[in-house]
Amino acid sequence: MIEDSKIRVGISLGDPNGIGFEIILQTFEDKKIFDLVIPIVFANAENFIEQRQSLGFKTNIFSLKKINKPEEGKLNIIKTWDKPFPVIYGQVQKEAGTASISSLEAGTQALKDKLIDVLVTAPINKKSIQSNSFKFPGHTDYLNKELNGESLMFMVSDSLKIALATDHIPLSQITKYLKKDLIERKLNLLIKSLEYDFGIKNPRIAVLGINPHAGDNGVIGNEDDILIYPIIKKLSNKGQLVFGPFAADGFFGSRKHLRYDAILAMYHDQGLIPFKTLTFGSGVNFTAGLNEVRTSPDHGTAFDIAGEGKADFKSFFQAILYARSIFLNRRENLV
Repeated sequence: MIEDSKIRVGISLGDPNGIGFEIILQTFEDKKIFDLVIPIVFANAENFIEQRQSLGFKTNIFSLKKINKPEEGKLNIIKTWDKPFPVIYGQVQKEAGTASISSLEAGTQALKDKLIDVLVTAPINKKSIQSNSFKFPGHTDYLNKELNGESLMFMVSDSLKIALATDHIPLSQITKYLKKDLIERKLNLLIKSLEYDFGIKNPRIAVLGINPHAGDNGVIGNEDDILIYPIIKKLSNKGQLVFGPFAADGFFGSRKHLRYDAILAMYHDQGLIPFKTLTFGSGVNFTAGLNEVRTSPDHGTAFDIAGEGKADFKSFFQAILYARSIFLNRRENLV
């Protein structure tokens, strides 16, 4: 009988021409991780056996026939495409994008059907996945459509947690999307996630400003005063520990981030640049706000080193540990 703390982790391969094979195989080289999870990868076992030999790993692989009967202590691979994919490392290919989508869709469906407990996604190539049936800029937007709730892109590590008010939106359109109701919703999602997903009661949250120097009292734009400050005041009056807006340029250099449990950034690079600078290799992308748990590593497909045995698996390993921890926290809190 499977122990309550040993959860079923579904894994989508990502782009097969990237580092997905390598980081997955390397993660499960260490047999200790099998004490915590039962992995199920949506791909093709022949591909994994071939890449295991090519990359010099000894990972214990099992070709899974029925998803409800995974083997413990083995890397279970359930067939998502019939024939082995012809891997060409470092290449952007439509066929690779199709394989990526197949793996993601199969994993998402298994998550919805409760055949796995969490989903961990290896990196995709955003160009190769585009098709008539898949027109999403990334995992977060796709899962927001497929699952219940409202997604919040939340970058997490032991030392730093940054959520985004907007994510994969061109910079020229940021102010079009940033409205008071959106900022309030994202802050409430962040508060709930910190409390129930991470067990942080009465979390302290810092909000970064939109304009340089958070507008300098209207000298460099009034969006911070109009959009952000009223929401911070509203939530503060309700007893929430929300502070700001802070000027983003000096916030991390002055180490103010250490005073808060999490930070809400207004747009992608405002949050991702400091996060990856300070935590790269140990950070995790968590899609908060949804009824199911999904995490991924904090990096992309790394086409430039794919197939060379140089990929660092640590962020993917952390993504699995975070997915497990969040799932167990939610179960404990009955969310």
